Amino acid sequence: MTAVEKIEEQLASLSIAKRSTLLEEPAYLLDIDISKPAQSESSRFVAVSCSNKSIRVYNKETLSFLREYNNHPGILNGVRFGHTCDSTVFSACSDGTVKCWDIRLSTQKAVQVFRGYPSNILISFDINCSDTILCAGTEKVEKDTFLVFWDARGIANCASTSKEPLGVYSESHNDDITKICFHPIKPNLVVSGSTDGLVNVFDINEDNEDDALISTCNSDSSVSFIGWSGKDCEQVYCVTHDEGFCWWDIARLDTEDPITLLHVVDVREAIRPENDSLHYLVGGLYHEKADKLFLIGGTSRGNIHLVSCSTDGLSLVGTLCGGHSAPVRSFCWNLTDESLLTGGEDAQLLLWKPGAAEGALAKKASMKIASSVQKRVRVHKSSLKSRKRNFNEIAQCIKRFSVTSLWLKELLLGKTESKYCFALSCHWFITGS
Repeated sequence: MTAVEKIEEQLASLSIAKRSTLLEEPAYLLDIDISKPAQSESSRFVAVSCSNKSIRVYNKETLSFLREYNNHPGILNGVRFGHTCDSTVFSACSDGTVKCWDIRLSTQKAVQVFRGYPSNILISFDINCSDTILCAGTEKVEKDTFLVFWDARGIANCASTSKEPLGVYSESHNDDITKICFHPIKPNLVVSGSTDGLVNVFDINEDNEDDALISTCNSDSSVSFIGWSGKDCEQVYCVTHDEGFCWWDIARLDTEDPITLLHVVDVREAIRPENDSLHYLVGGLYHEKADKLFLIGGTSRGNIHLVSCSTDGLSLVGTLCGGHSAPVRSFCWNLTDESLLTGGEDAQLLLWKPGAAEGALAKKASMKIASSVQKRVRVHKSSLKSRKRNFNEIAQCIKRFSVTSLWLKELLLGKTESKYCFALSCHWFITGS
């Protein structure tokens, strides 16, 4: 048996180790993240963003509830722990802010608030691996959509202060920016996905947005999830709102080889489990030990399908049953102990481990919430396919208008710093030189 086969067998053998207790106010669990372990330590905390506009924090090993932050005036769009301190947790909100909490403190007040420009509705965000730059994507307002950047340094030493943006990228997407994902080990690289179908890779050390744009890949559909994969994380992939999958090798940009590794228009048609079906995709995970990319999907009844990706196509690895009783909305993979966390519309947070045996807390027959929130993911403009744009036309538009338009927008927004100063600042924050 090969190493990859052993990993696939291990994933297929995942069983429920822990199940969170249902709280008084059940809610959909929309996003999950685990704290980054300090040296010689394991992850201690789990943070979950919920449909009731709250963030809940749990003990990672026991899934016991620790605390809740519920003073958000808008819809939450993601939750992330800092990389250098496992007690700081961030969330983006549709009110145009990203907030940071220190879970060691008893207060409900954020220790830092990152404010966007007045028209910004933030629907995605991420923080880079060195905790120096924060980036958020906005919903399209009139003709504008932005990638907004902030200096994220000094969180631990500040006392509830507010930070204004360093600057924006405004020309590389023309619709809602649904996902942001920084590179796992290179703090200057970030990939963004949008309902315009584009997946863009940027090097924010470059002098301007036009030069920063390393690659533009077209998924031909609205992007719902993006990530990095490959041994040196030189590949990017995306899942679309209509259950498609695209996978590209950015390392091939300077070669004659095609960068597209795999494009599956509808994974539901490619994967047909025996006596079951695949109704939706949640996202993907790259397994570093196996150097293998997997997709996670599910059914309306809560079954979870694990799908293996190769350049030859997709194949079903296994199905996790008996956990959720409604669609799964979020997950988080922990490579340290080979465990998987999942959250769903049944308000349950589950911890899966290889060969685990669940304790006395039995699965509820049905915990489906009577809620008006019926969407699995945030879907914008279902007529996207009728508005496909040719990549060359997009590239030409970017080159023609990027410098002038961004500078004009910065002037209109009252920003006096040039794009060069913004890029130089990003480079300084990341490299210290």
